[in-house]
Amino acid sequence: MEKGLTNYFENFLEKESLFTNKKALQSNYLPETLAHRDTQIQQIAQILAPVLKQEKPSNLFIYGKTGTGKTVSMKHIIRDLSKISEEKAIPLHMCYVNCKLKKITDTEYRLLAHLARELGKEIPSTGLPTDEVYKIFFSALEQKKHMFVLILDEIDWLIKKTGDEILYNLTRINAELEHSQITLVGISNDLVFTDSLDPRVKSSLSEEEILFPPYNALQIQEILNQRAAIAFQKKKLVPGVVEKCAAFAARDHGDARRALELLRVAGELAERSDMKKVEIKHLDQAEDKIERDRMVEAVATQPKQVQATLYAILNIPQEKNNLIFTGEVYNIYKGLCLKTGLRPLTQRRVSDVIGELDMLGIINAKVISKGRYGRTREISIPLSTEITTELKSLLEDGLAFV
Repeated sequence: MEKGLTNYFENFLEKESLFTNKKALQSNYLPETLAHRDTQIQQIAQILAPVLKQEKPSNLFIYGKTGTGKTVSMKHIIRDLSKISEEKAIPLHMCYVNCKLKKITDTEYRLLAHLARELGKEIPSTGLPTDEVYKIFFSALEQKKHMFVLILDEIDWLIKKTGDEILYNLTRINAELEHSQITLVGISNDLVFTDSLDPRVKSSLSEEEILFPPYNALQIQEILNQRAAIAFQKKKLVPGVVEKCAAFAARDHGDARRALELLRVAGELAERSDMKKVEIKHLDQAEDKIERDRMVEAVATQPKQVQATLYAILNIPQEKNNLIFTGEVYNIYKGLCLKTGLRPLTQRRVSDVIGELDMLGIINAKVISKGRYGRTREISIPLSTEITTELKSLLEDGLAFV
C-alpha cells in the first residue's frame, strides 16, 4: 500500500495540471482589479480619505449578502491606503479582523488584547481586568499619535458573542484621546444588523452605510472569465462551463464567492478523474459536493440542543406532503433528551431553534397561524436522501446516545 501511494504521488507530480494558479479561485485572493464594484469602492474611498490628512472620518457600515464583494473591496482600500500612507510617511494604522474566523473575538478581553498587540503591547491571553486592557490600548494609541482604522468583518458575529457594549466603548475612546483617533468599519451580511443595537450604542456610532447589491448572472460570468484566465491553463474549460457556473450563482442570490468555489472544485474533480478538460458534468458534481460539505460543516458546529432538534426533525416520517409541525418535533425532541442526557428546552425555545435551522438553510420552516390555537411552524426538508442519511449518522455520533 505504501509503495502504491509513493507511485501515485510521483505520478501526480509528473502529471500536467489543469491549473496555472488555483489561488485565483479562492476567497482570499486579491485581484488587481475588481469588476462591477467601482461605485462602492469609490464611496468607501471618499469616506475614509480624510485619514490621510489626519482627520477622523465617519464610522462606516458595509452591508450585502455573502459573495457580493464587500471584503475584497475593503481589502483593496486597505492596500491602497496603507501604500500611500507609507510612501508619504502619514501616521496611519489599518487593522483588519475577521470576527467569524478568528478566536480573538470570542470575548471583549481577547479583542482588546489583540488590538493592543497590533500596537506593540504585550498582553497575556487571560488574567488582567478588562478595564486594564482598555487602559493599555488607550495608552498605546496615544503614544503612536496616528489614525487607527479598525475593520471588523462579520461584525454581527462579534456582537452575538460579546454584546454591543464594546462598540460603545471603542467609539467613546475618541472623546478622551488627544493625539490619535479610532474609526470603525463594520462589514456584515445582515442587512438589519444595526436595528438590534442599543439606541445609546447606535447614537455613538454616527455611521455612514454602503449597500453592496448582489451580482447578476452576466456580472458573475465576467468575474469568472477574469479569474479563470488566471487560474486555468488555456482551453481547459469546455464551452458552457463558465456560463452554467454563473447561472448557478445568480440563482443563489448573486454569490460570486460560491461561483468561484464551484469552478475550483469542478477543476479539482476533473483532475482527479484524469480528464483533459473541465466539463459540465464536473460542475454538477461540484455543486453536489459543496452542498453536502456545507451542510455537514454547519451541522457539526452547532450546539447539542440544535443538533438534537435537527435529529428529531430528520427522524419524523416524511409523509403528509413532506410537512412537519413544531409539536411533532418537540415530542420526539423530549425523548431524545432522555436518551442523550440533555436538559429539555421549552417548546417556545425549540421553535426558535427551528427558526435558526431555517436561517442556515438546513430546513425550510414557515410560520403559520392556527387562529385562537396560536402559531406553529410548517417544516419541510429540502435535502437529498444521501445528505439526510449522512447528517443522521453525524448527529448520532455527536449526540452520544446513552
